[in-house]
Amino acid sequence: MIVKTHQFSDIIIPDNEIEISAIRSQGSGGQNVNKVSSAIHLRFDIKASTLPEFFKQRLLALSDKRISKEGVIIIKAQQYRTQEKNRSDAVQRLADIITSVTLVPKVRRATRPGKGARKRRLDDKAKRSKTKALRGKIVD
Repeated sequence: MIVKTHQFSDIIIPDNEIEISAIRSQGSGGQNVNKVSSAIHLRFDIKASTLPEFFKQRLLALSDKRISKEGVIIIKAQQYRTQEKNRSDAVQRLADIITSVTLVPKVRRATRPGKGARKRRLDDKAKRSKTKALRGKIVD
């Protein structure tokens, strides 16, 4: 499996690191519900994978319910009626999780408002103050 990334070169995950098994899907399914195993259960062990250490640490730090305490990503795909579509959906969802940790957020640098912005803010406050002062009771 090849995961497309934005900032890094594409990440290749060997197929032997992804464990895919077919299980029976939940919910309604008519006559086939008890015969066909169309849902897919995908397991990907983060710690045993060939991903770079940086990505492993970021994946393990995610607060995602699909990542177990042992560091295994578990995805259950049962949206479609066919096993092939559910398999490709599960693999795509795994790729989306891995892609999400490849995006390194920009470091925010603290800045102060400029001189013009401070002046405009104070002018707006003065204008608002005058408007509200005119709303008061009229004293004769």
